[in-house]
Amino acid sequence: MSAESVTAIQRGQVDLLDFVNWSGVECLNQNTGHSYDNALKQGYREDEGLYLESDADEQLLIYIPFTQVIKLHSVVIKGAEEDGPRSVKLFANKEHMGFSNVSDYPPSDSITLTPDDLKGKPVTLKYVKFQNVRSLTIFIEDNQSGSDLTKVQKIALYGTTVETTDMKGLKKVEDH
Repeated sequence: MSAESVTAIQRGQVDLLDFVNWSGVECLNQNTGHSYDNALKQGYREDEGLYLESDADEQLLIYIPFTQVIKLHSVVIKGAEEDGPRSVKLFANKEHMGFSNVSDYPPSDSITLTPDDLKGKPVTLKYVKFQNVRSLTIFIEDNQSGSDLTKVQKIALYGTTVETTDMKGLKKVEDH
């Protein structure tokens, strides 16, 4: 098990991969030969030879809906030192965002990735901003070298699911 997995598990956080609603995932400006599957899906994202690559310019906009409400704690974004992401904005519960309106909304958090972060180091987010997340939009604004292509080898999201209270169950207890 990698150090990043151990660190995340020790904090009680889990890889949220199992809670992604795959039919709703979208990625704008991806090279169809190097799609988001390569960076997000189990097995693909562990393969050093596979990656998500931008198409027309360096920007990528990734929308990830979840099958249940989650709390997002940290993110791992892995990429090469040259063309890996640098400026990343994260938006909780913002749907139908495009490159034309991404700057209309304040991000829930903004991170600037260093070459060291791109080796697979978890970046802790402003946890208070990610308490009831139904979807996450990741806007990769630029890359390390300022080139036209951004490559992302892995994106992993760590957090917990939000336990929902069964109100019917509470009602029955009160009746007794």
